[in-house]
Amino acid sequence: MLEVYTLVARVTESKSTVLLQGESGTGKELIARAIHANGPRRDKPFIPVNCGALPDTLLESEMFGYEKGAFTGAVGSKVGLFESANGGTLFLDEIGELGQAVQVKLLRVMQGGTTSTKVDVRIIAATNRDLEQLVKEGKYRDDLFYRLNVVRITLPPLVERREDIPMLVHHFLEKYATGTAHAVR
Repeated sequence: MLEVYTLVARVTESKSTVLLQGESGTGKELIARAIHANGPRRDKPFIPVNCGALPDTLLESEMFGYEKGAFTGAVGSKVGLFESANGGTLFLDEIGELGQAVQVKLLRVMQGGTTSTKVDVRIIAATNRDLEQLVKEGKYRDDLFYRLNVVRITLPPLVERREDIPMLVHHFLEKYATGTAHAVR
């Protein structure tokens, strides 16, 4: 974890895209928030997006927005999360779950896109999947992978961080004991 903290400290001031890899529950979102909170974008939005929780069509609308009448049911315009995160950080969690069509559109935006709306957004992506293996299998675009993999931080699983367990137990006991104590009274 000391290596992780060293990388985090080095990357906070840069504009580089960061790819966080690690098993579920290793703290990828906490690391993303730490990078944002300690960098020059700290006063701008931090917007987390769980790419695995939404179907691709809904995810596309959420990330990129749409104009009134763009599709059936689009009764108004909607600002996308990229535009909402302007000046800040967009945290793309579970980036390995993106379908091919959304991968193409995300790549286009990361390359500068062809839209008239310009945004300044730092992207931090996270996955528990092996993106390099997905690229080899043809399930993930290699060009998108290389755009995301500018700085890679791999979080070790908890089984390799046994010394962290007492601190985590204490943290969760503090967090949930106060809520439980009030509920019992």
